[in-house]
Amino acid sequence: MPFAPVEEQLEILLRGVVDVELRDELKKKLEKSRAEDRPLVVKLGADPTSPDLHLGHTVVLNKLRQFQDLGHKVVFLIGDFTARIGDPTGKNATRPPLTEDEIVENASTYKRQVWKILEQHKTEVRFNSEWLGKMNFDDVIRLAGRYSVARMIEREDFRRRLDEGRPISLHELLYPLAQGYDSVALKADVELGGTDQRFNLLVGRDLMRSYGQEPQVIMTVPILEGTDAREDDGKVVGPKMSKSLNNTIAIDDEPQMQFGKVMSVCDAHMWRIYELLSAKTAADIATLKAGHPKAAKVALAHEIVSRFHGKDAADLAVADFERLFPTKGSGAERKGAIPDDAPSFTLESKGPIAVVDALTDTGLQESKSNARRLIAQGGLNVNGEKVADVKFELVPGTHAIRAGKTRWARITVTG
Repeated sequence: MPFAPVEEQLEILLRGVVDVELRDELKKKLEKSRAEDRPLVVKLGADPTSPDLHLGHTVVLNKLRQFQDLGHKVVFLIGDFTARIGDPTGKNATRPPLTEDEIVENASTYKRQVWKILEQHKTEVRFNSEWLGKMNFDDVIRLAGRYSVARMIEREDFRRRLDEGRPISLHELLYPLAQGYDSVALKADVELGGTDQRFNLLVGRDLMRSYGQEPQVIMTVPILEGTDAREDDGKVVGPKMSKSLNNTIAIDDEPQMQFGKVMSVCDAHMWRIYELLSAKTAADIATLKAGHPKAAKVALAHEIVSRFHGKDAADLAVADFERLFPTKGSGAERKGAIPDDAPSFTLESKGPIAVVDALTDTGLQESKSNARRLIAQGGLNVNGEKVADVKFELVPGTHAIRAGKTRWARITVTG
């Protein structure tokens, strides 16, 4: 199909992007692509550090899909070789590399999950062991000779660790070079990444230039905060969504679990997710902002579940949620319905969690002894039912909790 006009492509591609290096170069590449009827090669690399992709990953994957929809060639690069090194980005200490078995297992799930966002028949999947695994020690020395140590330690996390006297292993200095060489091997026109990857992406530009190639344009997108993010002075504050921090909404989560996790985020974070991931128009979002936050959050949760599980699953998730948390003033209202402004919490667990632990972990009770006393006195209700067993457990899912007469909460237990 013919490529859309360049300005039209730029309007789509630059939406939600934090940084472009360089915008004029991107425009020239798009103009040349259109004139020659040749798609740009757009690269996104991901190390298989965990088996699950989450909403944070989908921010950049959505941008990759935009390039794909505009007719460009997208390459989803699985860093099976660089995962053996371990990306030190944002780390305060040396990150241990993954085992070969972990890499293989995680990579296999990556390929399956990305097809929920990218079109499989239009996506080229590559593994950087194809070229990095063939390098001998002489090749590594020659590659290292193309970049200076002074430039490498300009990187913020390296500089901070040096200032704090924390160790930096030599293999960590090789990681940006290896990632940068991926762009040389693929002859990338554009590389995408989160804002935390900007240094690594810039190394790719420098290496391409040193190999006599036209340097890639780099585009960075925002880092999505985790489910534990909170609002502070009008801003969303919290660590990034990360499996290691147990604050993710995984794209493979069960529909009810996924729905409940979205409903558990604070209102400011909800609008952040709308901004970065929703397909709704600016006018649609403005209309939602004029209404009740709960209605907007339900609409967002429905959109997210529909994207990964289909509309029918999303409709069922809404029905289940409204059964537990009926909207006041609606036909579903019942005496003792949980207030709309009740706080929401997400507790990570590999299975059911003791309700005593849930009450103390969320701050609904100051201590386990207080929690047990509350239960013994008949003061705990879970999903509208009185709980009298101090050994009661919350199964994975979202629960309406009333501790005493006035303390309410929505608690989502992951499984």
